[in-house]
Amino acid sequence: MSHSSTIIARIREAFDAGHALGLLQKAISIPSVTGDEAKFAGWLKGELAALGIGASSVEFAEGRPNVWGLRQGRSGADTLLLIGHTDTVHTRGWKERWAGSERESPFSGAVADGAVWGRGASDLKAGLCMTLEAVRTLDRAGIEVDPTLLFAFVGDEESGAPGSGVSAGARAFSALIARGAVPRPNMAIYVEPTMLDVYVAHMGFFLCDIRVIGKSAYFGVPELGVDALKGAHAVLEALWRYSAELSASTKHALVGSGFVLPTGIQGGGYIAVPGECTVSLIAKIPPGVLLDDVRAGLESAARAASIDSRIELQFFYPAPRDHSIGGHPFESRLDESRLRRLISAVRAVRAERGNIEAAPYWSELPILSALGVPGVYFAPGDIRICHTTEENVSLQDYYDSIVALAAFLSGADYPEPACAVDDGRQ
Repeated sequence: MSHSSTIIARIREAFDAGHALGLLQKAISIPSVTGDEAKFAGWLKGELAALGIGASSVEFAEGRPNVWGLRQGRSGADTLLLIGHTDTVHTRGWKERWAGSERESPFSGAVADGAVWGRGASDLKAGLCMTLEAVRTLDRAGIEVDPTLLFAFVGDEESGAPGSGVSAGARAFSALIARGAVPRPNMAIYVEPTMLDVYVAHMGFFLCDIRVIGKSAYFGVPELGVDALKGAHAVLEALWRYSAELSASTKHALVGSGFVLPTGIQGGGYIAVPGECTVSLIAKIPPGVLLDDVRAGLESAARAASIDSRIELQFFYPAPRDHSIGGHPFESRLDESRLRRLISAVRAVRAERGNIEAAPYWSELPILSALGVPGVYFAPGDIRICHTTEENVSLQDYYDSIVALAAFLSGADYPEPACAVDDGRQ
């Protein structure tokens, strides 16, 4: 048996499925909807202490703490940041969907159909528990953790009430790195759900509300008004044309093309010429394209579509992240040797996983990348069912993620990935 096989065997023998399940169920049982993360953050701080890790916490907003802690590894080894967000989306509709079943409470952590159910199960409490349980498993196995580990549990990632869900926690933690208050990591693993694949890129985005302002008038004398709905119709047509141009202009190997997607329209409602209408949209922006360029193109296209000089357009961008109007696209700059080691560790546990993919979401690695900290996304969970009443995480994926991360943290070398690492980067 090879050395790497022996390491995997020791990790599997030391792994305690019952403890891992209980840890995740406890995490799910603590509500942490955006803006109300404090209790869950406090629990995570206690879990770090249980691993012998001195943990710190500082509020990034009143009553909303970040938590972090440092575990020393082998002398001279890398510093690895294990990071994820503490908040979840709301639970509206969950109880009604599962009334009368064991899944009725979104905070029960019920086990059904080979999965753990509840708000945050995939997004991303399973990922947070994976980081804790991987270290605990190595400790049980008597295997030294190779890299120095910097844990960071940050709030405010999910979109919540107005004024929240703008990555305030991640930006506050990145400021600690920038000023040297915590070590600068050589690598980051952000534990957004990836189904045990490795995500090395994702889209940028912004939300935009376009307010179309005309003039209301009694329906019997429409000539006295300026029809905002008619103006919004022209704006929508212009947005769809601009989206086609954007899609045709740049295509990223993993992320694909950009687009503008109108997502809603609101206006009118009186027996009168509608004086105001709002068009809402989201823009997908691939790596290599600037948010400011898409913004300029969108606003120019909308203004050029005006069918009446009396129509006024106002543009609002309600979701700033690491940019004043949204979030930058992401493309990992992790060096190939570290990327191969992670993929090899995953495939030593689950041969069909560890594939290089792009995330179908935006998350917070661009904030770290701006500081020169390279990273990837890796964790159990399926983003396609997150934010819904179907949220769950496969028990097998959760258990295997713990073993795979522990294998990576051991520093052992594993056989090269079966296929070449090709992340589409130019």
